[in-house]
Amino acid sequence: MHSHDFIYRDLKPENLLLDSKGHIKITDFGFAKHVPEVTYTLCGTPDYLAPEIIQSKAYGKPVDWWSLGVLIYEMLAGYPPFYDEEPFKLYEKILVGKVKYPTHFDPNAKDLVRKLLSLDITKRYGNLRAGVQDIKKHKWFSDIDWEKLVALEIPAPFIPPSRGEGDTSNFDQYAEDHEPYGVECADPHKATFADF
Repeated sequence: MHSHDFIYRDLKPENLLLDSKGHIKITDFGFAKHVPEVTYTLCGTPDYLAPEIIQSKAYGKPVDWWSLGVLIYEMLAGYPPFYDEEPFKLYEKILVGKVKYPTHFDPNAKDLVRKLLSLDITKRYGNLRAGVQDIKKHKWFSDIDWEKLVALEIPAPFIPPSRGEGDTSNFDQYAEDHEPYGVECADPHKATFADF
């Protein structure tokens, strides 16, 4: 996406799905935006917002690298690096940027997350001269063959049980409100758009 000047702006576990072979698929592109330079739009999931978004500064691709740091942290720790029930206190914690790492964190993972969660975008991994290569060549990813990964030639560590295409048994069930949409009435313009 970044190579085509799109930023995603909503990287989080809920937007990562596994296909029937266990490969990750990114979903929900509702906040994605073509941004050749910068934008100012306030959007995203609070726990994953980069400091520059909270501060209403111009921003670009570095916000996605920040979110990647939050995602890696959460996947390893089981909770996000910044948390508070009160949104403004959460934003304050993000702006301070102090992260407490659990003792079980791999030192290389800690180093990568620290470099992704840099408050200074001129030092944030993914935004330096080498771009994404800084991340891909980081010690934490040293055993990853990126070409094979992209070609889906690396077996996934987990393959979800599936009864076939369209199987939703791996998704949680939630009660949904089924309120009527729109207002039932005669369409005064029906004849005008008969072939539409």
